[in-house]
Amino acid sequence: MTNSSEKMWSTPYDIIIVGAGVAGSALAHALSTVKRAQTDKPFRICLLERSLSEPDRIVGELLQPGGYGALHNLGLESCTEGIDAVPVHGYAVVLNGQPVHIPYPNAREGRSFHHGRFIQALRGKAKQAPGVEVIEATVSELIECDMSGRILGVRATRKAEGAVEKEAFYADLTIVADGCFSNFRTAVMGKAAIKPKTKSHFVGMILEDVSLPIDKHGTVCLVKGHGPVLMYQIGTHDTRILMDVKAPLPNDLKTLITEEILPQLPSGVHSALHTALKQDRIRKMPNSFLPPAEQGGPQTKEGVFLLGDSWNMRHPLTGGGMTVAFNDVVILRDMLSQVKDLSDWKEMSGMLHRWHWKRKGLASTVNILSVALYDLFGADDDNLEVLRAGCFKYFERGGECINGPVSLLSGISPDPFLLFRHFFAVAFYSIWIMFTHPQPRIISGSSKPVMVTPSIEEYPILLLKSVTVFWTACVVFGPLMWTEINWW
Repeated sequence: MTNSSEKMWSTPYDIIIVGAGVAGSALAHALSTVKRAQTDKPFRICLLERSLSEPDRIVGELLQPGGYGALHNLGLESCTEGIDAVPVHGYAVVLNGQPVHIPYPNAREGRSFHHGRFIQALRGKAKQAPGVEVIEATVSELIECDMSGRILGVRATRKAEGAVEKEAFYADLTIVADGCFSNFRTAVMGKAAIKPKTKSHFVGMILEDVSLPIDKHGTVCLVKGHGPVLMYQIGTHDTRILMDVKAPLPNDLKTLITEEILPQLPSGVHSALHTALKQDRIRKMPNSFLPPAEQGGPQTKEGVFLLGDSWNMRHPLTGGGMTVAFNDVVILRDMLSQVKDLSDWKEMSGMLHRWHWKRKGLASTVNILSVALYDLFGADDDNLEVLRAGCFKYFERGGECINGPVSLLSGISPDPFLLFRHFFAVAFYSIWIMFTHPQPRIISGSSKPVMVTPSIEEYPILLLKSVTVFWTACVVFGPLMWTEINWW
């Protein structure tokens, strides 16, 4: 339906993509490189974005090797060139000032960069793609057929001085990729919509000219009393620091950072962090978890589906969001090119079902690992503290105790059951550590903890505690696995 303040857009498209971020821009370019089944003609794509100016965000700056490989698959590897991107060779995890080196296997590499520069490079590729029209406009609503309830397109207002008229953009298929603060999530998913859960907030700044414990490696500092602190170089002189602060956020973040977090960080970043606190504005970003509900069923709208953070989010601790997004785009590109009729929702529904389960290997591994690692690294009770210490000791063993977990984290080995094996190996190893390794004790006549190996007399109490530690591991991992493997 139209009204007097709305003008019709005369040329229909095959596909409308709402949001020219990571997923939307990549998909627009990817679909321009393939031809439609049956017709052997390229897709006609409309990519709508509220603002095409360079975005300024504190997340989406670390691309894991698995995502970097998907970027190559999409022919977008040049987007990391000319933006002062930095090669990433692995991680350093720091506990009590002691780092453990966790390199990517087989000399694999990721990339880190300023988010805005990378997005502009992706948008540039979309603009150059044949059959893609990139339009700066604010999408206000989905156009729904009064008879069938099917989504026919969107209404949007172009970004132009004095622009007030809405335009109607029509297509056989609408894809909503408008990010974590999606305006259309509920409208698309209907009763199947899941509300995102905010686990915490990342508080971020840029540090200038600092030396991390291991060069060109992401650094994760395990901080007592707070969530982990993540640092990685995003340019020749710039290093991103993200400090995890649990909700509700305190009013005085500077005091919290200065007095509680900064003293636990490597000394090489202290001066730069003090300077950043004085000169740089503190940025905040919610860390949300949103498991993927299957689309294309009777509870969701026809003619439309969600992509990217509008549909599926995980904790950004592992930097897996873009890896999942690019992998999703690779699969969608291949599947959509085989669809005979985009307006045939029965065919599209079957494709969405296949896509949902084909993406599971990588997406579920990254989703589960991100939240499970966050719960361990941000330990806030005794049992989680045991698991966190055990996880660090597990990494110190080297070999497969490093190669397996980092292959999962980096998107190289997308296997939820490999993740299951390593997670519970950490749980059992944590219990073993609790019995056999020196633990901090306060003894009479000493004001500081002394490291003492547990005696046999303590074993009955430790045996009871081991049960609660294992149960805690199950409580952390079980629900996460369940949200990914259930099919109804």
